[in-house]
Amino acid sequence: MDFVFGGVAACSACLFTNPLEVVKTRMQLQGELKSRGTYQVYYRNVFHAFYTIGKIDGLAGLQKGLAPGLVYQMFMNGIRLGSYAIIESMGYIHTDGRVSAAKSTVAGAVAGVVGAVMGSPVYLVKTQLQSQATSSIAVGHQYKHRGMMHALRVIHKQHGILGLWRGAGAAVPRVSVGSATQLSTFSASKELVTDLQVFSEGSWLIALSAGMISSVVVVSAMTPFDVISTRLYNQPVDHLGKGILYKGFADCFSKTLKKEGMTGLYKGLGASYFRLGPHTILSLLFWNELRTSYYSHS
Repeated sequence: MDFVFGGVAACSACLFTNPLEVVKTRMQLQGELKSRGTYQVYYRNVFHAFYTIGKIDGLAGLQKGLAPGLVYQMFMNGIRLGSYAIIESMGYIHTDGRVSAAKSTVAGAVAGVVGAVMGSPVYLVKTQLQSQATSSIAVGHQYKHRGMMHALRVIHKQHGILGLWRGAGAAVPRVSVGSATQLSTFSASKELVTDLQVFSEGSWLIALSAGMISSVVVVSAMTPFDVISTRLYNQPVDHLGKGILYKGFADCFSKTLKKEGMTGLYKGLGASYFRLGPHTILSLLFWNELRTSYYSHS
């Protein structure tokens, strides 16, 4: 049941945050490998991007990639949160009855890696679908996918089964860093808020507060990895399925840093918080409440 709760919690959060994922993806691809001032800025900030996409691509444009997004959340977070819950319930993240920062970080990273590898093909498709836009506001490479299943078929037909896992090398550090910081800070924050006795014991506000603290740490640590991951998944490929712009994670990191500076690695930071913040808060709150409700009645 822990795997099911993890997936359901993440999918519930995804329904609310997918438009922000579209905005984040577009802002991370804007001005790719170009110095500031040498490219046209279609999206000035989160709110302007939201308005522009809604106006040009329509409201449906803000929910692009929702289907693979939901499948990814069910797979990746079902496995990630489910694995972490089992590790936690077996007492592996505690030392002398208290949450161990080192153990919870390692447990979160391990759970994240397993989930990232399993969910990589649908994340690839999600990124490519969300970058597709009307030519007047298009950024990054533009694929011509008609939907999730069409994209999976096309990629498999052109590049085989391994083509579906292209970019997984970037997903592993991205999700392991994000997962490690998210789950370790959530466990520690929940313990801290409980100790402060701000809310009554067992209150859902404890999980909400812990999720809010966790989200700030997650966005700060994860954004550079998120930018690289988005670019590797969306880059054009040759007939062999090899990336044309980047050879891999390290190459993308160094090229982005060289061309765009440190700010390039933090492109879409505002969009990342508006997307990852609520998603972290909602998914951890739903996950915590589902588990609490189930285990208190079983």
